[in-house]
Amino acid sequence: MQSTLALAGRISAISVSSTMKVQADAERLRREGVDVVDFGAGEPDFPTPDNIKRAAIEAIEKNFTKYTNAGGIEDLKQAIVDRHAADYGTSYSTKECIVSVGGKHAIFGLTQALLDPGDEVLIPVPYWVTYKDVVNYAGAKCVFVETDEQEDFRLTAQMLEKHLTPKTRMVIINSPSNPSGAVLDREEFQRIVHLTSQRGIWLMTDECYHRFVYDGDPYSAAALSGARDTVLVAGSLSKTYAMTGWRIGFTLGPQAVCGALLKLQSHSTSNPTSIAQKAALEALRGPQDSVAAMLAEYRKRRDYVIARLRDIPGMSIGEPRGAFYAYPNVSAFFRSGISSGMQFTERLLSEKSVAVVPGEAFGTNHHIRISYATSMHELERGLDRIRDFTSRL
Repeated sequence: MQSTLALAGRISAISVSSTMKVQADAERLRREGVDVVDFGAGEPDFPTPDNIKRAAIEAIEKNFTKYTNAGGIEDLKQAIVDRHAADYGTSYSTKECIVSVGGKHAIFGLTQALLDPGDEVLIPVPYWVTYKDVVNYAGAKCVFVETDEQEDFRLTAQMLEKHLTPKTRMVIINSPSNPSGAVLDREEFQRIVHLTSQRGIWLMTDECYHRFVYDGDPYSAAALSGARDTVLVAGSLSKTYAMTGWRIGFTLGPQAVCGALLKLQSHSTSNPTSIAQKAALEALRGPQDSVAAMLAEYRKRRDYVIARLRDIPGMSIGEPRGAFYAYPNVSAFFRSGISSGMQFTERLLSEKSVAVVPGEAFGTNHHIRISYATSMHELERGLDRIRDFTSRL
């Protein structure tokens, strides 16, 4: 007998992650024997560095397998604030840091701890898929801020200011951006920090891809003038150290905010996995050469992917300045039954076995997201198929 019991109303405010769905669809086809080229996954294809893996093995052998503090071990929090200080010149204490179960968990915690029903949150478009759903889950309202594709989707303070109201509680910024690869210039970020701090608005900066910037040195908005009281850093080790499955992220921000997150985590996840915390400690304190090696490889792949996409008649693509995604406009191919990025994606997967993420997941319907965090061999095969697919439309 089918249950007639209803689900909680708040669960209907969120959807299954589109990127996770693409990954599941690709895996299903592989199980059926289909030769799929997967450009959907947003994770490094590199293995976790050996020194990090050895630290985890050592933790197991030393029986570091019990509960820890819900907000992370003190050594790891110290390593996080030390690394951030060394990279960007910030000066957080461990009381202004909390370790979470991945960067996504940090973002979820911040929205739940700081937003009330009716609050407004400004989110630049295109946006990472999870922002919209976690804001909705908190009962707050998403206010989407359109950016200019001709300017490579770069956000400005002026764009944000037009949407500010007395109900604006938070602004979420992701630089480098998933999905577009856009990177905010330091001067523009300073204007945004000034705008939000003067209005008493939280500014969440998602630094998931902060070490993967192709031109110039990376920086953190948390180090900018006026940032101390209102800027919240949501960080992750997943991409920087090829540790997506280890699930270690962190928040840096005012002590009162971290205290609220600690309270929330103590009743939800308890502590991040003890073994993963020891691995993260080694990642942050150990050699950093793997990060530079990955960045160099991503730059090579980016240049190849952009050149190949621009060689496809009708394909329009800006140049990503960070992260490891290309976000081409495919509206020139809206014919033969295709009228959206979603339909383009579905046809590409069914006819050419290439998995990409539709732009609708990120707030636009003329685009697809291609992850180039995969081998040059797979990039060549997949781009050959995309070119052949578009030539037949």
